[in-house]
Amino acid sequence: MSTTQAYSGLNRPGWLTFAAVVLFSVGFLRIISAIYYFADSTRVANVSAGALGNHLFLWGLWDLLIAVLALSAGFSLLSGNTFGRVIGYGWAVVVIVQSFLIIQYAPWFGFGTLLLAILVIYALSVSSDWRETPV
Repeated sequence: MSTTQAYSGLNRPGWLTFAAVVLFSVGFLRIISAIYYFADSTRVANVSAGALGNHLFLWGLWDLLIAVLALSAGFSLLSGNTFGRVIGYGWAVVVIVQSFLIIQYAPWFGFGTLLLAILVIYALSVSSDWRETPV
């Protein structure tokens, strides 16, 4: 059996798969960073001058919100639902806002998350006409 035959039922665009993988990766990493915030870890950057101040619990909730959005969008995108696209766009807007809020304190992190959010928006918009067709 060739690889073409093995994957003939899967015709998902590559950009859509890229967006789902980015959303999964960011979701799991944000869960880890939320745990650090909740534990009041010394590994957390100094965010006391940020939007939520020195309230690490609120920063942890913010990261959990982003993680839940990312993971639910990733699962929904892989199953071909429109819900994943809507949540993916919402996730990207939230991450872009956060990127601009944090870019002066952590420039590389802010720029990296901004770039990933823009790539996810591009991936979702390029593959907007694709729908999962039942076999």
